[in-house]
Amino acid sequence: MSSIATRTGDDGTTSLLYGQRVPKDHPQIEAVGAFDELNAALGFAKATCTDTVRRAELELIQKDLVNLMGELACAEADTVRYAASKFAKLADADLARVDAGVAALEAQNITFAGWATPGATVHAAALDLARTTARRAERRLVSLPASGRTMRPLLLHYVNRVSDLLWLLARQAEQA
Repeated sequence: MSSIATRTGDDGTTSLLYGQRVPKDHPQIEAVGAFDELNAALGFAKATCTDTVRRAELELIQKDLVNLMGELACAEADTVRYAASKFAKLADADLARVDAGVAALEAQNITFAGWATPGATVHAAALDLARTTARRAERRLVSLPASGRTMRPLLLHYVNRVSDLLWLLARQAEQA
């Protein structure tokens, strides 16, 4: 087995998807890292969830995030190549699925009392941690055009809606 320690990052650089080297604090790497953190936070929320249907929903979001990170991890010059690739990509149907989840939770007339002080349950706290991580990832995403990296609007719409969904899920978990 080869080592995970390639030592290629010892100079403070890392690779984008098709091999271009950039500094580890490059805006795209910061954005991908924020979404990686969100994926891990969702993993924690999933691990604290006892509802198998909800766990599956959280895992679908994690898979969507892997697709989103792939798109963010290619250089601007490689966006056409990426679009034509066989890599799975975030789609309108993924946003529609999250929107449906938001609508279903809103229809439950969940109370919002106590939302400003997370931690009523471990699962609710995990969801709030994921929500705040989603907002940080969203901030990293909106900063990319200033550094010359364009993106499909769907990516921003998706992460914005995911954070809304996580907020509602946390409120629901507090009431369980």
